[in-house]
Amino acid sequence: MSQEQLAIAVGVTRQTIGMIEAGKFNPSLQLCIAICKALGKTLNDLFWEDDKNER
Repeated sequence: MSQEQLAIAVGVTRQTIGMIEAGKFNPSLQLCIAICKALGKTLNDLFWEDDKNER
């Protein structure tokens, strides 16, 4: 799914999705949930940082 498609699905701009991906924007919980539903993922799948991967 493209940024544009996701943005349309959740009601934001493509730029907002890009800023979330880049870590430059902290979305509201409501937006996080909408993104998860659109992608068929959980909050943990998309937004939880795994300490093991940060080393």
